[in-house]
Amino acid sequence: MNLSHLCFTASAVCSVTDTPQTLLVCMNQSSRSHVHFIENKILSVNVLGLQHEQISNAFASSKFSSERRFQLGSGTPLKTGSPVLDDALVNFDCEIENIQQVGTHSIFMCRVVAIQRSEQNQSLVYFNRTYHSVGQLEFA
Repeated sequence: MNLSHLCFTASAVCSVTDTPQTLLVCMNQSSRSHVHFIENKILSVNVLGLQHEQISNAFASSKFSSERRFQLGSGTPLKTGSPVLDDALVNFDCEIENIQQVGTHSIFMCRVVAIQRSEQNQSLVYFNRTYHSVGQLEFA
């Protein structure tokens, strides 16, 4: 399958429960990727670090071609076969267990089947139309 259809920037992601490990992921139904997630019922969540601002912008914009998006980072599949960004802070590999349609979005209830964590400690957050850093700063 073409990986360009398997990546998107989520409108919202949050933890639901730790037993079983479950994430809530929201996706706009107008996304060109939407149908692939509905059909395949798998996804991965990549928690981005400070170095990923360009990747975040690329996957949130329709101005970047699918080919260009995948040139910005390298990825490998985890347990479900869904691709994850190699140098993300955390990768969650998930199976979509329930889908709820609400207005313009689909809400995916995702059971986490694998987690991969890096040693980085600063996360990239988009708030108030700009990027910010969240995490611990290391001082020499």
